[in-house]
Amino acid sequence: MIKVRLFAALRELAGAGEVEAGGRTVDDIARSLGERYGERFSSIVEVSSFVVNGERADRGTPIAEGDEVAILPPVSGGACHRAGPSSRAPASRPSGTGSRA
Repeated sequence: MIKVRLFAALRELAGAGEVEAGGRTVDDIARSLGERYGERFSSIVEVSSFVVNGERADRGTPIAEGDEVAILPPVSGGACHRAGPSSRAPASRPSGTGSRA
């Protein structure tokens, strides 16, 4: 069996950060885990990156007993907030020139 490390959504779907799977290539591992954890897991694995023993790998990379495979889902960022002028109107400020009662 091969040790497989899972991250982000894959970890949540599998309910663990590390699982074991069998196979001769990274693709075998990816398919095996997709069958085990379902369609959503499979769809994320389809767009993920792979690392075998600390080196970037692709689906065709051969693996052997004792190897470690990491599956890294794509990372999505939030909106970028920059300092500087904004498109919002400035807050109104008291002018001190209003009428007095």
